[in-house]
Amino acid sequence: MSHLLTDEPGSRILLMGNEAIARGALEAGVNVAAGYPGTPSSEIIETLSKVARDRGLYVEWSANEKVAMEVAAAASFAGLRSLCVMKQNGVNVGSDFLLHLGLTGTRGGMVLVPCDDPGALSSINEGESRQFARLLELPLLEPGDFQELKDMIVWAFQLSEEIRNLVFVRSVTRLSHASGNVVLGPLPGETRKARFKHRGFILDEMEGVVASMPMEYRHRRQQEKLKQAVERFESSPFNTYTGPEHPELVVITSSACHLYSREAIHLLGVEDRVGLLKLGTTFPLPPVFMEKHLGLTDRFLVVEEVIPFLEENVKILAQELAPRIGPKTIMGKRDGRLPTVGELNPDLVVEALASLVEVPYESAPEAYVKRGQELMFFGAPNRELTFCPGCPHRASFWSIHNALELDGRDGFVCGDIGCYTLAVLPTGFSTLKTLHAMGSGTGVASGFGKLGRFGMDQPVVSVCGDSTFFHAAMPALINAIHHGSDITMVVLDNSGTAMTGFQPHPGLDVDALGHKAPAISIEDVCRSLGAQVRVCDPFDLETTQATLLELLDRAGVKVLILRQICGLSPEKKRHKKYEVAVNPEVCLGEACGCNRLCTRIFRCPGLIWDKRAGKARVDEVICTGCGVCASICPEGAIEKVENREVTG
Repeated sequence: MSHLLTDEPGSRILLMGNEAIARGALEAGVNVAAGYPGTPSSEIIETLSKVARDRGLYVEWSANEKVAMEVAAAASFAGLRSLCVMKQNGVNVGSDFLLHLGLTGTRGGMVLVPCDDPGALSSINEGESRQFARLLELPLLEPGDFQELKDMIVWAFQLSEEIRNLVFVRSVTRLSHASGNVVLGPLPGETRKARFKHRGFILDEMEGVVASMPMEYRHRRQQEKLKQAVERFESSPFNTYTGPEHPELVVITSSACHLYSREAIHLLGVEDRVGLLKLGTTFPLPPVFMEKHLGLTDRFLVVEEVIPFLEENVKILAQELAPRIGPKTIMGKRDGRLPTVGELNPDLVVEALASLVEVPYESAPEAYVKRGQELMFFGAPNRELTFCPGCPHRASFWSIHNALELDGRDGFVCGDIGCYTLAVLPTGFSTLKTLHAMGSGTGVASGFGKLGRFGMDQPVVSVCGDSTFFHAAMPALINAIHHGSDITMVVLDNSGTAMTGFQPHPGLDVDALGHKAPAISIEDVCRSLGAQVRVCDPFDLETTQATLLELLDRAGVKVLILRQICGLSPEKKRHKKYEVAVNPEVCLGEACGCNRLCTRIFRCPGLIWDKRAGKARVDEVICTGCGVCASICPEGAIEKVENREVTG
C-alpha cells in the first residue's frame, strides 16, 4: 500500500512537496484530478494515479492544460471535488477557459495548482502564475512549507465550496521537488455521487445553466465571491507574524521565500530587531490583518519570487491605509535590493537584510568564492547540455541538418518545447532557429510558409514531439493546410512525454490509470487533414535524409513522422539492439579526414575520445546500442552486431 494512503491522523511522514499536495487532495476528498505533464508539477498527478483504484478516484493526463481544466470543471459542476495541475506555462494555455470559469463559478470544490519554476530550472522561461489570479479575479494561496502544502489544499477545497469558485494554490520548484516532514490528517470515508443539475432558474448557481451570461451580473457575483474569500483570509491560519512587538523592520514574504527569510534573520542574529510576516493568502491581501501588521513599523522588505507581485500589492494597500497608519517605506525588488530574475536564496536575502539593519555579514570569504569560480571554469570537466546516449532526436537532427545543407537553399527549422529544444545547441547541430511555446514551431512555420509572395525561397521546417502534436501543434497544422503554406512538419515521435517522465498521451494505448485506451494515430490525423505524410525510423539515416530531401522539394504541407522510442524509456532500458564497438585497427583517429566526426561533431555521450590511444572508443556502460554511430563513420571503424538476446 502506498504511504500516501496511511490513515493514522497525527503520524509524521517524509513527503516530497508534490506528494504533500497529493495527500492534501486525498484528505480533502478529491474525486477527479486532471493535468498535463510539466516539471515541476508532474508528480502530483502521477502520485494520485497510483492510489486512484484504492480511493475510487478518476485521474487523467489530458491533451493539454485547457482541456484538463475543463475536465476538472465538469466534475465540479456535477458536485464533485476536483483538482487541476500544471506548470506555470499551462495556466496561460488554459486562461481562455478560466476567464469564463471565474464568471460561472463552481459547485463542488475545485482547486488549481500551478507549479512555478523560478530560475527556469526545467523551463525556458520563469513566467509566473500569480498574475493570473489578479487577471482572473480569483483567490490565490501560497504554501510556505511542506506542512502547508498539504494543509492548504484541504483549506482551499473548503474555501472553494464556501465561495463557489475556483481557488489557486501556487507551488514553486523548491517546494514541489524538495522533501519535508508532514503530519497527516484523516482520510475521509464518504464518497460523493455525481449529478449535474441544470433545470433551475438561469441565475441559480447550483441548479441553473452554467454559463458566463448575463456577463455583468456574473462579473458582479464573481467580485462578491472574491470579497468573501478576503473575509476568510482575515482569519487564515496561514498568515502569521513572528518577531518583536516593536520591530525596526518587518520582512513580508510568502512561499519558499519564507524559508529563506527565516534563515536570513537567524544568520544575522536579528530576531529581536526584525519581524517576519509570512503570508499564505497573497491575493487579495486581507486589509484588516495587513493594517494591524503594517502598523508595527515604518520599514518593510518584501521577499518573493520572481517579479514584485506581492510588493506592488502591499504598496497599493499601504497607500489606501495611509490615512490611518501613516506613510511606509516598502522595499524589495523595485528599488533593486533583490533581483527581479532568477531564484532567490538565503545569501541574497541576507545581503539585502544586512544592509538595512546595518549588520556586517560575509556569506563566504572572497578567496573561497574566487577559488570556487576558478574550479568551475578551469578545474571541473566541461559538461554541456546534450541529448542522452541513443536519443532518437540526435539522429533526427543529424538528418534534418544534413538534408538542409544538401538542399542548399538556406532552409531553417522552427523549434518547439521538449527534449528537442536542445537542438538549438551543438548537441542538435544548432539546427533550431526559432523557439517559443508548445506548438509554436509549426505556427511560426505556417507564417513563414506564406512569404513566397515576398520573395522568400528558403525551405521551412518545423519540429514538434508526439505529445506536443496533440497538445498544441494540430491547430497550427490545420492553419498551415487551410492557408496553403509551404512547410515540412517533422513530428519527433518517441512514444511518450519523455521530458517529464514518460506520461501517456492520446497517441498511446494506455491512460494515466494504466488502463487500455484507443491510440490516436498521428499519421491518420495528418492524412485526414490533407497533408502529405511519410513515416521513417530516424536511426535509418540514409532513408530519413532522402525522404526529407524529397519533401523539401514539394509544395504544400508535408508531414514526416520520425518514430523511434526514447532510449531511456522503461521498455528500452537494458535492451540493446546492437553491440557497438570501435575497431582500433580501422579507426584513423586524428589522421582521418573526418576531423573526429564521431566525438567532435556527432558527440553521443556513448562515444569517447581516448587521448592516450588517439582513437575513439565506445563507453559500453552508457551506450544504448542504437547503432546510429556506425552509419556516420566514413572509415567504417564503428561496428555494430545485432544482439541476439533482443532480436531473437
